[in-house]
Amino acid sequence: MDRLEAMSLFVAAVEVGSLSAAARHFGIPLATVSRKVSDLERHLNTRLLNRSTRRLTPTDAGEAYLAACRRILDDVGEAERAAAGEYSAPTGELAITAPVVFGRLHVLPVVTGFLSAYPDVDIRLTLADRITQLAEDHFDLALRIGQLPDSSLVAIGVGSIRRVVCASPAYLAEHGTPTIPEDLGTHSCITFEGLSSSAPWSFARGKTDITVQVRARLQVNTAEAAIDAAIAGVGLTKVLSYQVHAAVRSGMLRVVLEEFEPEPWPVSLVRAGHGLLPVKLRAFLDFAAPRLKERLARLG
Repeated sequence: MDRLEAMSLFVAAVEVGSLSAAARHFGIPLATVSRKVSDLERHLNTRLLNRSTRRLTPTDAGEAYLAACRRILDDVGEAERAAAGEYSAPTGELAITAPVVFGRLHVLPVVTGFLSAYPDVDIRLTLADRITQLAEDHFDLALRIGQLPDSSLVAIGVGSIRRVVCASPAYLAEHGTPTIPEDLGTHSCITFEGLSSSAPWSFARGKTDITVQVRARLQVNTAEAAIDAAIAGVGLTKVLSYQVHAAVRSGMLRVVLEEFEPEPWPVSLVRAGHGLLPVKLRAFLDFAAPRLKERLARLG
């Protein structure tokens, strides 16, 4: 039995939730995955998985073995990368994730510049508006917007992003410009899942946090749609400053209630905090961090 292969299949099955999904991930027959995991359980003389029709979950013994497998596989991968020269020269693949709009507007241009400067490094860039788990989702680096929870991850700050309320000049001319957050109660607002949901909008008055319930004339599911509706004059919306930077500069939108904006959200490059740092990742951090800081500084 190839124990490293069996460990890899066991870890994948737990992470994706089923043996069939693990088989699809590795491109091998389901019967092969099932047999190899069963062989591993017989070798250990214990049951590792609770098999149900809904989702695969590890047993108590499986949980402990899962953590050990991850450490072992990480160590093997690190040893292979060291032998392949990834700790002596920038080479190999980097997996990076970032939010969709910020990633397209600001991370992608940095990535393309890095690829030109480092021809021996390839990059897999995944843009997604969800919090990814670096180890479980196999990412080397993530760009995160917002406060970071305490963890073993290492964060490099590259700037901050304001949370702004804006509307079209035509809407403000017709309905008036709100001067305090409480004025929003008499205005039409555009909300979307996430930052400006139909939940109360948050502001700051000095050092005091305040919330205001808004009337959602229009609810959409993306920031882009909310911004388009605001440009069309439907009402006010609350978004991140980089999302409306171009529209504000062109005069299509105006930012209001600036003195009541809550604390800006930090923007960070986040990586795992254990093990040696591959040269390819150090090279990307040294290349990307100052360029992202410059871009964010221009956003104001």
